[in-house]
Amino acid sequence: MYTSENIKRRNPVGSSFSRDQGHQQQQDDHHYNSQNENQNRASADPYGPNPLKPAFQQQQQHQQQHQSSVAAYGYRDHYQFGYAPPRKEYSANKYIRFYQENDYILIPTLLTLVSFWTRFRDIKSSDYVVWDEAHFGKFGSFYIKGDFYFDVHPPLGKMLVGLSGALAGYDGTFGFDSGAKYPDINYGFMRIFNAFFGAIMVPLAYWTSQELRMSQAACIFAAVLVLFDNAYLTISRFILLDSMLLAATCFVFFCLTRFRNERHDPFSLDWWLWLAMTGVAIGLVSSIKWVGLFVTALVGLNTIEELWDLFGDLSLPKTTYVKHWVARAACLIALPFSVYVASFALHFAILRNSGPGDAQMSSLFQAGLNGNDFRNNPLYVAYGSKVTIKNTGYGGGLLHSHVQTFPEGSGQQQVTCYHHKDNNNNWVIKNVKSEEVPEDAGSPRILRNGNLIRLGHEQTNRSLHSHRIKAPVTSAQWEVSGYGDDTTNDANDEWVIEVVDENSHHPKDGQLRSLSTTFRLRHRVLGCLLTAENVNLPQWGFRQIEVTCDTRNRTNSPHSIWNIEQHWNDNLPAGEGNLYKSKFWKDFWHLNVAMMTSNNALIPDPDKEDVLASNPSQWPLLAVGLRMCGWGDDAVKFYLLGNPIVWWGGTLSLGVFALTVCYYIVRRQRKFQDVTPMEWDQFLSAGKLLVGGWFLHYIPFCIMGRVTYLHHYFPALYFSLLLFSFVIDHFVNRPGVSRKVRNVVWAVAFTAVTFTFLFFWDVSYGIRGPAAETMTSRQWRGAWNIIDDHKPNTFI
Repeated sequence: MYTSENIKRRNPVGSSFSRDQGHQQQQDDHHYNSQNENQNRASADPYGPNPLKPAFQQQQQHQQQHQSSVAAYGYRDHYQFGYAPPRKEYSANKYIRFYQENDYILIPTLLTLVSFWTRFRDIKSSDYVVWDEAHFGKFGSFYIKGDFYFDVHPPLGKMLVGLSGALAGYDGTFGFDSGAKYPDINYGFMRIFNAFFGAIMVPLAYWTSQELRMSQAACIFAAVLVLFDNAYLTISRFILLDSMLLAATCFVFFCLTRFRNERHDPFSLDWWLWLAMTGVAIGLVSSIKWVGLFVTALVGLNTIEELWDLFGDLSLPKTTYVKHWVARAACLIALPFSVYVASFALHFAILRNSGPGDAQMSSLFQAGLNGNDFRNNPLYVAYGSKVTIKNTGYGGGLLHSHVQTFPEGSGQQQVTCYHHKDNNNNWVIKNVKSEEVPEDAGSPRILRNGNLIRLGHEQTNRSLHSHRIKAPVTSAQWEVSGYGDDTTNDANDEWVIEVVDENSHHPKDGQLRSLSTTFRLRHRVLGCLLTAENVNLPQWGFRQIEVTCDTRNRTNSPHSIWNIEQHWNDNLPAGEGNLYKSKFWKDFWHLNVAMMTSNNALIPDPDKEDVLASNPSQWPLLAVGLRMCGWGDDAVKFYLLGNPIVWWGGTLSLGVFALTVCYYIVRRQRKFQDVTPMEWDQFLSAGKLLVGGWFLHYIPFCIMGRVTYLHHYFPALYFSLLLFSFVIDHFVNRPGVSRKVRNVVWAVAFTAVTFTFLFFWDVSYGIRGPAAETMTSRQWRGAWNIIDDHKPNTFI
């Protein structure tokens, strides 16, 4: 860092500051040098005294710091560069004085009240199921009824939806079909419950801006950007997960900034509190949607940077450095993981009844659900039994076939793994000869380790078959298909049973039992193993899981191990009922892998046009909106569209910040000091967090293959909005910018955001009547399909 001796200080514009600012342009050189050295020492120590304590706690400290800064530099009152503005004197008017003394409470309270009003206002105006309420309302119903379901997102947000329904007196019987009219249920309360999370984003934005050391005007502006964004408003007013995800993301970032500002006092009570709160917040956001892992990455990168800085502090004892590692491991890894696991434990505890998501879980787990008849399966499996065969790999499905054929390769009938239960999952265990049951019907032959079998597909009568033809996706392995029938078969239909383990109290005697015995199926001729590795087939295979014959002989791979799930055989007695119990950790891991597998399968269908989907390149400049419901003239219509001034300003601030950093770096290389070392450190520190948060929440969607929608940009947008306010605050609080200019800039910014929000009011609160009659003037961009039903294809 440059010292005062080798950096030229840039003089402010103009010969002197105005009298009302009370500053002089020229500084005493000796005073400047000594003051700059003090600031260099302060900025060089990232754990030095924290200047961000609220004014009512550290007013005397701020006053002294401000006075010394004014004497040394001629700066005005502002938070921007590491110190809060002191109040030189209070008004004689008791009301104004009351505001001055309590503005740290009054301002966020007022913002919060306005936020609640905007989010709750007329929330029942649409009495029908809007957009993804069809999904998340249905998931909430499952919690109320206790029926097990499957979804690609973690359970916490949907449990909260279920809680809102329970508090509203809803019994869980409504189907939440898309566009269906709500019956006599309190859907308004359920929406208000969700809207609460959208409302608290506003005060969180205000407090986070304070922690980033913005001026009071900038803090208010950041909150107003969130408050008056039409997209944030709209998404908060329905039974969706987005408001919960956004609120949790905001909370994580607030806790992170709050913890950073306690770093001067490590291992103090406040330090531990905000470190732990950051961990809890990470656990919550990750338990709502996996998008929460992006803000977790931001916390992780910040932690790495802090530990690296501490590593370079030679005066820090090694034991203290180790304590920093242990504290962060406990609070930022163990604590979030505990919260995440607890959400799944509660999920399993509530959903105790058999439901539509059973097939995603292991057979043993399903057997423990109320209403499931697996426990009544005949215990021992024999030739002639009809079965469904479950892959034991995490996220594994049921062995499946259907009449469609492979478009390449053998052209024979497709064999896949499928997670939903239907008759195409049924197979009959046959002898390798033509007889279906090799012994008398009264004494069926129980299957054992080493037995040779043929598996016939019940619906098509094709046999499970493999041959030396490359698999369609995993081309290093052999294709598995359906071929022949009882009269046309060959040695490539024959499989050897290899018993792996017995997961019950029964002896490991090599006999094949339903549910509890795991086994491999080895091809008799090729020697390969029947395997399903969660690789999705293309659209011609309905995105189902590819089944191959693996030549690598990986006998311990769970993807090559199977178990009998359902079992029918009239010649065998029913099972013992309560033999089966799955382990929590296995169920937890199994469900998470299934979620990941299903997420990876959410890719655009090239054969279908999704008019709601959009490309990430379209988001920063608001090139698209999204119709959330039917667009009939008689319907109340909602269009998911951001406030253009808010979105464009946020995106512009990213470029402005980058150019400003480059400008300052070049100037500093030429020994000019446009900002003090303390100001420079603060500018970079806050900017890195905000730009990093935007980058981590936006770029992943640009490189992932899944289908994307406009609301996926909302977490990234939050960081760009805070950066928007931060950048304006930086420039209006530079030396040479008068109070009048500063006030004009803020007035223009507040006015533009507010009036644009009001102008697009109807897209959030409902368009009534024909859209063309009322929304023509709102069609600022031709790509927006507010009026015309077309697919936007522009990226700018």
